[in-house]
Amino acid sequence: MRTTPNSPHIRGRWRQFGSAAAATAALLVAGFGTAAHASAATATTTAHKVSTKAIAAQVAKAHVQYEKAGCGATPKKGYAACNALRVTGGTTAFMEKQAALKGIAPKTVKPNAASDSPTGYGPSDIQSAYGLTDAAASNGSGETVAIVDAYDDPNAEADLATYRSYYGLSDCTTDNGCFKKVSQTGSTTSLPSADSGWAGEESLDLDMVSATCPNCNILLVEAKSASDANLGTAVNEAVKLGAKFVSNSYGGSESSSDTSYDTSYYKHAGVAITASAGDEGYGAEYPAASRYVTAVGGTALKTSSNSRGWTESVWKTSSTEGTGSGCSAYDAKPTWQTDTSCSKRMIADVSAVADPATGVSVYDSYGSDGTGWNTYGGTSASSPLIASVYALAGTPGSSDYPAEYPYAAAGTSALNDVTSGNNGTCSTSYYCTAKSGYDGPTGWGTPEGTDAFTG
Repeated sequence: MRTTPNSPHIRGRWRQFGSAAAATAALLVAGFGTAAHASAATATTTAHKVSTKAIAAQVAKAHVQYEKAGCGATPKKGYAACNALRVTGGTTAFMEKQAALKGIAPKTVKPNAASDSPTGYGPSDIQSAYGLTDAAASNGSGETVAIVDAYDDPNAEADLATYRSYYGLSDCTTDNGCFKKVSQTGSTTSLPSADSGWAGEESLDLDMVSATCPNCNILLVEAKSASDANLGTAVNEAVKLGAKFVSNSYGGSESSSDTSYDTSYYKHAGVAITASAGDEGYGAEYPAASRYVTAVGGTALKTSSNSRGWTESVWKTSSTEGTGSGCSAYDAKPTWQTDTSCSKRMIADVSAVADPATGVSVYDSYGSDGTGWNTYGGTSASSPLIASVYALAGTPGSSDYPAEYPYAAAGTSALNDVTSGNNGTCSTSYYCTAKSGYDGPTGWGTPEGTDAFTG
């Protein structure tokens, strides 16, 4: 994995949207999840008349600084880093939008300080952007999405409760059976040592499952370290405990050991396993390169005047800051992947929001990297989001490897084709540059409902 400088600067820019969609978009962008919140947002919009042009001019000023989460340092051989990025300063596009609607000066995120209220996308934004509003309300009951991370977050359940309460989501606790936290051996009492860096990653993952599939149960499996072997063992434990959907928001450099890791840890028929494509621009990493997982790239997600109400492009800040992609050096190409220039496994398969400028709201109270409400980005956001879309789509076929499902829907309305942007420079254009159809950074695109994620 390549080294990335800390605290890079990026700018998030949102397109102007038509007046007919303004009121609806205002609610969606606010990320409110309850009727009371929605009513308050409507009142605010009514009280302050503001033109679409004025809103667009305001949100165009959005700019943020961000840093790797404490678990994102370049790992040594045989270990993985998390793919989470936390906004530490500036004004997000979400905050600019809210300021325009209220007719006030925008607030800022102070460096290394969290906020007392959300500054990023919430559940209604995510569900709206990916055509999941109806499915999120109706589907997911009885399904378990597993999150695999390293080390313990002692505040995981309490922070999850704060997030869900704010957005009006049902309780998800140990007591009601919705939430469970275990070690890589399945123990609920003998947990790994606590780690403040990985705690932010775990909160991001749990909140993304809640936002996308609020009716799903959540299983958090904590590996005792960030070694490939321990994280892989945690994946096996998640499957052993019955999870049919497993998200892995971490990665490291490819190695000749990857093919053995494939069969030891990630080859689980009938289970949808997702993995982040990486945050350091063009280049392949593992386990996203495994042919048994769905490799998830990252996009910048912005409001639009189109019929969808949203638009996406490849997430890129610089040649070393953006979604990962590429042709694996070791993993064999699965039969369902048919791009012609890469003879081995190509990354990614699909994608979802990952740009910190258009990042997601997370609540985290443990550790030194910001306690309270934060905005996070990175492909650590997109991996659990896609795992949760699989869960909304229903249990995979018992002999299937669900990474192939989006390929059966390629080119249909079940996926939003991302056709603009790149994540670096490469010798084969589609490895790093978006185009109509398949490309490395965004795969076949982003979800539009659940049809592309079922067999």
